[in-house]
Amino acid sequence: MSIQSPKGTFDILPYGADEPWKLSHLWQYLEKIICSTASDYGYSEIRTPIYERTELFCRGVGDSSDIVMKEMFTFLDRGERSISLRPEGTASVMRAFLEHKLAEGRGVQKFFYLGPMFRYERPQSGRYRQFHQFGIEAIGCAHPAQDAETIDLLWEICRRLGLKGLKLHLNSVGDAGSRQAYREALQNFLRPHFESLSQDSKTRFEKNPLRILDSKDPGDKKILEGAPSILSSLSPDAKEHFDEVRRLLDQVAIPYEINDRIVRGLDYYTKTVFEITADVLGAQNALGGGGRFDGLIGSLGGPDLPAVGFAGGIERLIQTMLAQNAPFPEQPRPLLYLLPLGEEARRACFSLAAAGRRKGVFVEIDLHAKKVGAGLQAASKLQARFCAIIGSEEIAKGLSQLKELSTRQQIEVPLDRLIDFCLEQKK
Repeated sequence: MSIQSPKGTFDILPYGADEPWKLSHLWQYLEKIICSTASDYGYSEIRTPIYERTELFCRGVGDSSDIVMKEMFTFLDRGERSISLRPEGTASVMRAFLEHKLAEGRGVQKFFYLGPMFRYERPQSGRYRQFHQFGIEAIGCAHPAQDAETIDLLWEICRRLGLKGLKLHLNSVGDAGSRQAYREALQNFLRPHFESLSQDSKTRFEKNPLRILDSKDPGDKKILEGAPSILSSLSPDAKEHFDEVRRLLDQVAIPYEINDRIVRGLDYYTKTVFEITADVLGAQNALGGGGRFDGLIGSLGGPDLPAVGFAGGIERLIQTMLAQNAPFPEQPRPLLYLLPLGEEARRACFSLAAAGRRKGVFVEIDLHAKKVGAGLQAASKLQARFCAIIGSEEIAKGLSQLKELSTRQQIEVPLDRLIDFCLEQKK
């Protein structure tokens, strides 16, 4: 019996993938756009371990969230310590921020990250047990302009990727006073329907009733249709913060829809929350989202610093791009394929390949070449642009037979000019 990848995981391959979104050159392109855009906005990369002490996620994500209650991969290490694979990126970034005392002597600090996350979920299209996220965190600024910058950054990444039909869903979950007022209003509304709620929502009723708004249960959704809006419970300060975020988004022409049912799936959010969706992936249509989390750093034992951020799904972005025929670069292919005939030619081709690669040219060499026909077939399979056939006669004359595979045209090129000639044709 052959060993296969675990359920809910997948391989990212250079070729031969069972689905086109699993090709590595697509991922490399997407990651390049994410990194360059984040850098343009002043964010620096941070990398954290893929596992942490379980306590970090219980305190950071919230022990009433579905992630902590149902979805974490948790185990005891050999020292009997509870360890969990990271289900999201923010808690780890905050832990690193505190552990390394990055707050000292600096103003607003901005980080971005990319990497695999892990949640024990039922695998389906757009949702996997190992999935990949990119995200950003801005720490130290409470102004609503920082919220708007965060949204603008995610919107700009989607724009640079060529995505269309995007929707920005915007909400505010208010400050502590707003949430307490809304908690009571929501409980009063739900109390007569308590017995009809799902078991999960009954559990959340006392502990965190706002989580009920995030329920996927059809019965819960029906009951919630008449629920009061959290926006009606915003304090004057929270309302002004939200209004300013909206003014700034209007100012930079980012369209949005107010959606007062968005509370996000994590317990640490305050004030602004948002999601960006596209309508081509069915139920799993959220490309990314986030919001403000001013109390998180303090809850982890750090200073009381404001923060805002988002996370996006790389799988969903690539799938959406393919579904919308967004532009992707072609898979890298050799500019020059060297076909040596004999040991002397192989040595010469090895030097030529090294010289070309040092000039940034994608050169491939057929180290097992025996027949010209098979070598040309291999070069065509790799979609090389040029193929140079080099044997003892070519070495003696200092000339190569260079063939452009798409046109079948052949030309003699001096061996010492071969690399530069190919580079000139590339321009």
